[in-house]
Parts: sequence; C-alpha cells; structure tokens
Amino acid sequence: MARERRRRRKVNEDADVQEIPKAPAYIKRKIPHYSILNDEELSIIEQNADTILEDVGIVFSEDQEALDILAAAGASIEGERVRFPRGMCRKIIQESAPKQFTQHARNPERSVEIGGDNMVLVPAYGPPFVHDLDEGRRYATIEDFRNFVKLAYMSDNLHHSGGTICEPVDLPVNKRHFDMVYSHIKYSDKAFMGSVTAAERAQDSVNMVKIVFGDEFVDNNCVLVSLINASSPMSFDATMLGALKVYARNNQATIITPFIVAGAMAPTTAAGVAAQSLAEGMAGMAFAQLVRPGAPVIYGNFVTAMSMKSGAPNFGTPEAGHMMNIAGALARRLGVPFRSGGGFNAAKMPDAQAGYEAANTIQATINSSVNFNLHTAGWLEGGLCMSYEKFIMDADQAGMMRVSVEGVDMSENGQAMDAIKEVGPQSHFLGCEHTKKNFKTAFYMSDVLDDNSFEQWVQDGSRDTATIANGIFKKMLAEYQPPPLDPAIDEALLAYIKERKDSFEDSNI
Repeated sequence: MARERRRRRKVNEDADVQEIPKAPAYIKRKIPHYSILNDEELSIIEQNADTILEDVGIVFSEDQEALDILAAAGASIEGERVRFPRGMCRKIIQESAPKQFTQHARNPERSVEIGGDNMVLVPAYGPPFVHDLDEGRRYATIEDFRNFVKLAYMSDNLHHSGGTICEPVDLPVNKRHFDMVYSHIKYSDKAFMGSVTAAERAQDSVNMVKIVFGDEFVDNNCVLVSLINASSPMSFDATMLGALKVYARNNQATIITPFIVAGAMAPTTAAGVAAQSLAEGMAGMAFAQLVRPGAPVIYGNFVTAMSMKSGAPNFGTPEAGHMMNIAGALARRLGVPFRSGGGFNAAKMPDAQAGYEAANTIQATINSSVNFNLHTAGWLEGGLCMSYEKFIMDADQAGMMRVSVEGVDMSENGQAMDAIKEVGPQSHFLGCEHTKKNFKTAFYMSDVLDDNSFEQWVQDGSRDTATIANGIFKKMLAEYQPPPLDPAIDEALLAYIKERKDSFEDSNI
C-alpha cells in the first residue's frame, strides 16, 4: 500500500523530524490483558471441561492409530469414544507444548512470533465465493487466490499470507492444494498455512516447504501453521486427525479449533460453550503432544451464536465476544497461544452491516488478547465469500488494531511537556516544534476512510468507502512486484508439483 512506501523514506530533510518506521512483522501488545471472569469463575469452567473429558468423552473417529496412542497414554477407550482421567490433558500440554514459538517465513524479516504478548493478523480462510463491485459474487478461481496472496503480501497491516484465502474451484479438489501452497511461496515471502483436507495433502505441504527451507531446518523449526477443526460437538474426524498427525510428526504447528455455533453445536450459554470448547481443544492439543512432544500447538476458538429466528449463524454479537474473551483467559492459564477473532459479519456486501459486525468482533479480539487472528481481512456472508473491497477496508482497520494494542507512548516525547511549555496559554500547537516533529506519526492515517470536507468529497466523486477500496485494490495489483525467489527452488517446486500431479487422476473429492 501507499503507506508502506511512505514508511521507507524520510518525511523531509530535517534530521529532527521523525522517520516513519517500517511496518512491524507482527504486533507486540503493550496494554494489559482483560478478563470478564475472575480466577474463581475461570477455575469452575476448567473443572467443567475436565468433567466433560472424564465423563462424556471425545470421539476420535475412524482412526485406530489415534485410539492406540491415546490408550497407551492412559485414556479410556470405548469404541471410538475417548475418556481422559481428570487433569490428564492439561498435564500433557503444560509439560511439553511451547508457550510461544516462531513461525519462520522465507524472508526472515517476515517471521512472526506466536504467543505471549504478540499478535499476528491473518487474512480470512476458506470462502468458495469472491465478490467485488465490478463483477459481483462468483465462484473463486486460482487467479483470485493469487490476487489475495499478493494483496496480503503488499499490506502493511497483515503479517501473514494465510491459508485457503479463497477456494479455487476451477482446479480439481484433490490437486488444488499444490497450486495454493505454491502461490503462497511464489507470490509472497510472508509465513503461510498448509493444506489439511487430507493427510497426503498435508504431507505434500511439508514436502514443499522442505524444498524451500531444507529438511533439517523444517524438522527443527516451525514454518507452517495449519488449521485443525474439531467436528463439534466433542468429536474429531479422520481427515483432521490425519492432517494433525502429519504436521505434529514434522514439528509443524497446528491450530486445534472447536468449530462452534452456539445453540447448535454447543449450549446457548457462554460458560457452557467455554467448557465444551476447552475440553475439545485440550483433547486435540494433548493428542498432538503425544504424537510428538514439543510440537507447537495453538488453542483455537471459532465461536458465534445462532439466530433463534432463522437458525443461521450471526456475527458481531456481545455473547460471542464474551465467549472469545473467556477462551483467551483460559488459554493464558493453560499456557498456550490463542487463536480467534477476525472481521466476522453476515453481510452480503461491504456495507454498514459488514462494518458494524466486523468492528464489534475486532474490538472483542483486542479485549481477548488473541495471538493468531485468523479471518482478519476479507470475510463476508458468514465466511462464504471473500470480498476484495472488504479486504482493503479490514486491512486498514488492522492498522488501527495495532495502534490500539501498542498502547500509550510515555516517553519524554510522548509526554510532550516541551510543546506545552513552548506554546503556553491562548495559542495553538499547529506550528510548534513538537507538532512539526511528530505530525506524520502522531495519529493513524487511513488510506480508506474519507475525512475531507463535504465539498471536497463531492468534488472527488462522492465515493463511499467500498468504492474507494475498489480503486485501492486495483492499484495495488497493478503495482505488485513479486518478492525474489531462488530460481533453483522455484524449479524444484514446479518439478515436484508436476510429478505428484501426474501420479494420480483428477478428482473432485
């Protein structure tokens, strides 16, 4: 974006004027953590989660190897239902799962730190449709996928390339993962996510990053973070378990995420959702540690409420914010990174509904101390659609998130006593030295929101925010320049993809 280029040059020749800093690789949170529940209340939810694990159990479906691993660790197996002795999952996780870890990007300056007081903002994931103001809603293609990878790469305020930014339905289901992973490597140098739709596709993702980073580096370092969804309520399916095992065995991170629409896949209450979600998450994270102790895991939390009028999921509600906040506090007590949040909304256009619902979720994300914020940018229609314009609007809001969580500058410059003494009573600060020194960096400057006068707005075409964003994404794509990639690595990746694609027939399953 334009702001990225502005950051790379001094604002003027005066050495006293601040140089606009380069965009950070990730956000370092400097404001306090906030929990809506106290320690006693959180302890009750943890006890309830242990009761679910001990008395109700979690189904590990159609995976005998998983059942054998869990039985050997001390779990009780009845058919495919696994019951865990009280405290077993927590003990396993706390003894070996890292509290914080680095996901390495192929450009080391883009590597991200996940966990602790760090925040990584990631594009939306999974929509089969895309939308823009020119062509409307349509099925996504690999060209759309590449476009969003490029936009994420160019955005100052997104720290990660994401995963399935949109589903390229013009490619065979069983082969499109090659093109998606390759696009992340080719068109961006930020960290990215692997495929999880089959164990062999997860293995292909691992094999491809080994070409980029080398076998030994991959075995000793995290270069992939991948999304493992529970089949809530209280179940993991064979597909997700297969992908989880591949990534854990290769020391790659998994986000263990109960996928919950409250009222359908979990109770309607925040405390009930929190207990069930924690039970599911701990079961998956403990299993990952049993596969390979020390493999990075993230406690994921995707929670929304169900409309009691239509039965459809709704977004941006206060109840969902409560659920997210409780989960964040539970993750900190467990000692693992936390994934949640995003620009959630059910709107069909990048309109006021999209903005209001996304803003509510963004504020809840900040309050919940989310470490890995999947679905930050582009989400429309309950996750069914990826919007070009909303991607730009959300990326701009992501910049505001950074300013919010970085807190207040209490340095000598931040206190600004020199300005107050210089100006004194009954004057103004417009021309004082402190203002001249700080005017480029003092306040967040949006590339999307219009703050001109009404007359100037009319003169500029009376454009609404979505129309402005439409022009920005087109300009960004027109100006895109790919990051350098070693030609030998590129050639090896293409050779691997061709060999693997040629080895089996196209399929749409």
